[in-house]
Amino acid sequence: MPRPQLETERLILKRFSRRDTTTLDEAIRASLADLNQWLPWARMDYTSGDTSAFIRESMLAWKEDRAWDYSIRFKDDPGRHVGNVSIWTVSKLGKIAEIGYWVRSDETNRGICTEAVDRVMEEAFVALGYHKVVLRIAVGNDASDQVAKKLGFTREGVLREELLIRGNWVDHSLWSLLDREYQTLHRSGVTG
Repeated sequence: MPRPQLETERLILKRFSRRDTTTLDEAIRASLADLNQWLPWARMDYTSGDTSAFIRESMLAWKEDRAWDYSIRFKDDPGRHVGNVSIWTVSKLGKIAEIGYWVRSDETNRGICTEAVDRVMEEAFVALGYHKVVLRIAVGNDASDQVAKKLGFTREGVLREELLIRGNWVDHSLWSLLDREYQTLHRSGVTG
Protein backbone atom coordinates (compact mmCIF):
# COMPACT_ATOMS: atom_id res chain seq x y z
CA MET A 1 0.00 0.00 0.00
CA PRO A 2 1.36 3.47 -0.81
CA ARG A 3 1.94 6.06 1.86
CA PRO A 4 -1.06 8.24 2.76
CA GLN A 5 0.97 11.42 2.33
CA LEU A 6 3.68 12.15 -0.21
CA GLU A 7 5.74 15.28 -0.75
CA THR A 8 7.65 16.98 -3.52
CA GLU A 9 9.64 20.17 -3.47
CA ARG A 10 6.47 22.31 -3.68
CA LEU A 11 3.58 19.93 -3.09
CA ILE A 12 1.85 17.79 -0.50
CA LEU A 13 -0.14 14.86 -1.90
CA LYS A 14 -2.46 13.53 0.75
CA ARG A 15 -5.08 10.86 1.05
CA PHE A 16 -8.63 12.25 1.08
CA SER A 17 -10.69 12.51 4.24
CA ARG A 18 -14.20 13.82 4.85
CA ARG A 19 -12.81 17.20 5.89
CA ASP A 20 -11.60 17.70 2.30
CA THR A 21 -15.14 17.87 0.90
CA THR A 22 -15.47 21.67 0.88
CA THR A 23 -12.05 22.44 -0.63
CA LEU A 24 -12.37 19.70 -3.26
CA ASP A 25 -15.88 20.85 -4.17
CA GLU A 26 -14.69 24.45 -4.55
CA ALA A 27 -11.79 23.41 -6.81
CA ILE A 28 -14.06 21.33 -9.03
CA ARG A 29 -16.69 24.07 -9.34
CA ALA A 30 -14.01 26.64 -10.20
CA SER A 31 -12.72 24.35 -12.96
CA LEU A 32 -15.84 22.65 -14.35
CA ALA A 33 -15.83 24.58 -17.62
CA ASP A 34 -12.38 23.14 -18.42
CA LEU A 35 -12.70 19.70 -16.82
CA ASN A 36 -16.09 19.17 -18.49
CA GLN A 37 -14.56 18.64 -21.93
CA TRP A 38 -12.17 15.88 -20.81
CA LEU A 39 -13.64 13.99 -17.85
CA PRO A 40 -16.98 12.14 -17.83
CA TRP A 41 -17.70 12.88 -14.15
CA ALA A 42 -17.21 16.65 -14.58
CA ARG A 43 -20.79 17.45 -15.60
CA MET A 44 -22.09 21.01 -15.44
CA ASP A 45 -24.77 19.76 -13.00
CA TYR A 46 -22.08 18.38 -10.65
CA THR A 47 -23.14 18.75 -6.99
CA SER A 48 -21.52 18.74 -3.57
CA GLY A 49 -23.24 15.36 -3.12
CA ASP A 50 -21.06 14.07 -5.98
CA THR A 51 -18.00 15.33 -4.12
CA SER A 52 -19.07 13.59 -0.91
CA ALA A 53 -19.70 10.36 -2.84
CA PHE A 54 -16.24 10.59 -4.45
CA ILE A 55 -14.55 11.01 -1.07
CA ARG A 56 -16.50 8.09 0.44
CA GLU A 57 -15.52 5.88 -2.52
CA SER A 58 -11.91 7.08 -2.32
CA MET A 59 -11.69 6.18 1.37
CA LEU A 60 -13.21 2.74 0.68
CA ALA A 61 -10.82 2.11 -2.23
CA TRP A 62 -7.85 2.86 0.05
CA LYS A 63 -9.22 0.49 2.68
CA GLU A 64 -9.68 -2.23 0.04
CA ASP A 65 -6.19 -1.55 -1.40
CA ARG A 66 -7.45 -1.12 -4.98
CA ALA A 67 -7.07 2.60 -5.74
CA TRP A 68 -5.27 5.53 -4.17
CA ASP A 69 -6.51 9.09 -4.68
CA TYR A 70 -4.44 12.04 -3.53
CA SER A 71 -5.41 15.66 -2.99
CA ILE A 72 -2.73 17.96 -4.43
CA ARG A 73 -1.87 20.97 -2.25
CA PHE A 74 0.94 23.49 -2.08
CA LYS A 75 3.18 23.22 0.97
CA ASP A 76 2.87 26.97 1.48
CA ASP A 77 -0.96 26.84 1.23
CA PRO A 78 -2.01 23.39 2.51
CA GLY A 79 -5.64 24.36 3.06
CA ARG A 80 -6.30 24.91 -0.65
CA HIS A 81 -7.07 21.97 -2.95
CA VAL A 82 -5.14 22.35 -6.22
CA GLY A 83 -6.04 19.09 -7.99
CA ASN A 84 -6.15 15.31 -7.83
CA VAL A 85 -3.76 12.54 -8.79
CA SER A 86 -4.77 8.88 -8.53
CA ILE A 87 -3.35 5.39 -9.03
CA TRP A 88 -5.48 2.33 -9.62
CA THR A 89 -4.87 -1.25 -10.67
CA VAL A 90 -5.71 -2.15 -14.27
CA SER A 91 -4.34 -5.71 -14.10
CA LYS A 92 -3.06 -7.51 -11.01
CA LEU A 93 -1.68 -10.36 -13.12
CA GLY A 94 0.06 -7.99 -15.55
CA LYS A 95 1.11 -5.63 -12.73
CA ILE A 96 -0.34 -2.67 -14.61
CA ALA A 97 -1.57 0.54 -12.99
CA GLU A 98 -3.21 3.62 -14.41
CA ILE A 99 -2.63 7.17 -13.21
CA GLY A 100 -5.18 9.93 -13.64
CA TYR A 101 -4.81 13.60 -12.79
CA TRP A 102 -6.30 17.06 -13.05
CA VAL A 103 -5.44 20.50 -11.73
CA ARG A 104 -7.74 23.43 -11.09
CA SER A 105 -8.04 25.91 -13.96
CA ASP A 106 -6.37 28.82 -12.17
CA GLU A 107 -3.24 26.73 -11.46
CA THR A 108 -2.50 25.36 -14.95
CA ASN A 109 0.84 25.80 -16.72
CA ARG A 110 2.83 25.68 -13.49
CA GLY A 111 4.13 22.10 -13.71
CA ILE A 112 1.86 20.89 -10.91
CA CYS A 113 0.58 17.79 -12.71
CA THR A 114 4.05 16.87 -13.92
CA GLU A 115 5.43 17.15 -10.38
CA ALA A 116 2.52 15.26 -8.80
CA VAL A 117 2.46 12.46 -11.39
CA ASP A 118 6.23 12.06 -11.13
CA ARG A 119 5.95 11.53 -7.37
CA VAL A 120 3.02 9.12 -7.69
CA MET A 121 4.94 7.14 -10.34
CA GLU A 122 7.60 6.48 -7.72
CA GLU A 123 4.93 4.98 -5.46
CA ALA A 124 3.54 2.91 -8.33
CA PHE A 125 6.87 1.44 -9.38
CA VAL A 126 8.83 1.34 -6.12
CA ALA A 127 6.30 0.94 -3.28
CA LEU A 128 3.60 -0.98 -5.17
CA GLY A 129 5.84 -2.91 -7.56
CA TYR A 130 3.94 -2.30 -10.80
CA HIS A 131 5.60 -3.32 -14.06
CA LYS A 132 3.77 -0.80 -16.24
CA VAL A 133 1.94 2.47 -15.68
CA VAL A 134 -0.51 3.78 -18.27
CA LEU A 135 -2.23 7.08 -18.90
CA ARG A 136 -5.41 7.43 -20.99
CA ILE A 137 -5.66 10.98 -22.29
CA ALA A 138 -8.55 12.36 -24.34
CA VAL A 139 -7.39 13.19 -27.85
CA GLY A 140 -7.02 16.97 -27.98
CA ASN A 141 -6.05 17.36 -24.31
CA ASP A 142 -2.66 18.80 -25.19
CA ALA A 143 -1.80 19.85 -21.62
CA SER A 144 -2.11 16.26 -20.37
CA ASP A 145 -0.17 14.99 -23.39
CA GLN A 146 2.66 17.35 -22.39
CA VAL A 147 2.77 15.82 -18.89
CA ALA A 148 3.16 12.36 -20.43
CA LYS A 149 5.93 13.53 -22.77
CA LYS A 150 7.85 15.37 -20.03
CA LEU A 151 7.83 12.25 -17.85
CA GLY A 152 9.09 9.93 -20.59
CA PHE A 153 5.90 8.02 -21.40
CA THR A 154 5.59 6.37 -24.82
CA ARG A 155 2.43 6.93 -26.83
CA GLU A 156 1.24 3.45 -27.77
CA GLY A 157 -1.73 4.45 -29.90
CA VAL A 158 -5.34 5.54 -29.79
CA LEU A 159 -8.20 3.80 -28.01
CA ARG A 160 -11.13 4.50 -30.28
CA GLU A 161 -14.33 5.82 -28.69
CA GLU A 162 -12.98 4.98 -25.23
CA LEU A 163 -15.26 7.10 -23.03
CA LEU A 164 -18.67 8.69 -23.39
CA ILE A 165 -18.30 12.38 -22.51
CA ARG A 166 -21.26 14.76 -22.85
CA GLY A 167 -23.04 12.40 -25.21
CA ASN A 168 -20.05 11.89 -27.52
CA TRP A 169 -17.69 8.94 -27.70
CA VAL A 170 -14.18 10.32 -27.27
CA ASP A 171 -10.95 8.72 -28.50
CA HIS A 172 -8.11 8.52 -25.97
CA SER A 173 -4.37 8.26 -26.49
CA LEU A 174 -2.77 5.42 -24.54
CA TRP A 175 0.60 6.26 -23.01
CA SER A 176 2.80 3.86 -21.05
CA LEU A 177 5.99 3.67 -19.04
CA LEU A 178 7.66 0.42 -17.98
CA ASP A 179 9.43 -0.05 -14.66
CA ARG A 180 12.85 -0.41 -16.30
CA GLU A 181 12.24 2.79 -18.30
CA TYR A 182 11.26 4.57 -15.10
CA GLN A 183 14.47 3.39 -13.39
CA THR A 184 16.59 4.61 -16.32
CA LEU A 185 14.83 7.98 -16.47
CA HIS A 186 14.99 8.34 -12.69
CA ARG A 187 18.74 7.65 -12.62
CA SER A 188 19.33 10.10 -15.48
CA GLY A 189 17.37 12.82 -13.68
CA VAL A 190 14.49 13.07 -16.17
CA THR A 191 12.07 12.17 -13.36
CA GLY A 192 12.36 12.70 -9.61
